[in-house]
Amino acid sequence: MTPSEFTPRRIRDVYSSGQFGLSVEVFPPQTAKGDDLLYRTLDRLQSFRPAFVSCTYGAGGSTQARTVEICSEIQSRYQLAATAHFTCVGASRDDLIQGAELMMQSGIRNIMALRGDPPAGTETFTVAEGGLAHANELVELLREKSTDIGIGVAGYPEKHQEAADAQTDLDNLKRKVDAGADAVFTQLFFINDNFFEFRDRYAKAGITQPLIPGIMPITEFARIKRITSMCGAVFPEDLASRLEDAQDDQEQQFQIGLDHAIQQCQQLIDAGVPGIHFYVLNRSQACEQILTALGIGK
Repeated sequence: MTPSEFTPRRIRDVYSSGQFGLSVEVFPPQTAKGDDLLYRTLDRLQSFRPAFVSCTYGAGGSTQARTVEICSEIQSRYQLAATAHFTCVGASRDDLIQGAELMMQSGIRNIMALRGDPPAGTETFTVAEGGLAHANELVELLREKSTDIGIGVAGYPEKHQEAADAQTDLDNLKRKVDAGADAVFTQLFFINDNFFEFRDRYAKAGITQPLIPGIMPITEFARIKRITSMCGAVFPEDLASRLEDAQDDQEQQFQIGLDHAIQQCQQLIDAGVPGIHFYVLNRSQACEQILTALGIGK
């Protein structure tokens, strides 16, 4: 099959068959060396047959062209569906329409629709002149452009940091889904009970689209502390204690994180999740070992 003959699977089709949907998330590198690492990572992970690979969007939409470029390359090189992240940050409605048209003209058929985080150095989200304030408005705009594209949105098992409370956050999520989203992908979390409680409330709210847990393997304690401080994910005290004890041993930290992720993912699979979305940080080693241990994609 040549790239021109490749038809990307839409997000809505990934989970409709009842089969487990594996997906991985990468970010746009800033250097040629970073590009090489990214594609070496995907060279290895594509053997596990992910349903799609998503690529994030730089702060303030700064990497839109790179995100589109990488998604196009993923589809051409691996014959894998790509999902481009798309945010409202710093963009007018016309800018967003042009961005969506660029993605679709480039053969991208899946979009992760997000409000987006405030740019670095700012604490609050500011609506751009003529822009959109919420992710549900972006989903509506994308649906106006096409009923054929797949649209994913974000969910927060432990509440978005800016939401007043968990119910308000869930109401916001339902608006995104009702606007036309095909599936919900969660923020990273480390305590499955928090996800299961969220899943129960999600179902009671009448949301029926697939809910996909997002998992970030712990490879280095200092890095994961920085990430969780930014996103507000709850970190288990016992796990933090074990990682603190191993702070001078990189290999031991990696193994502790790996063991936790394997146990966490197995429990999620046993509980019937429709898929898992891995935040791989453009590195394959931990994800490879987790997927191998779980027997996914082989």
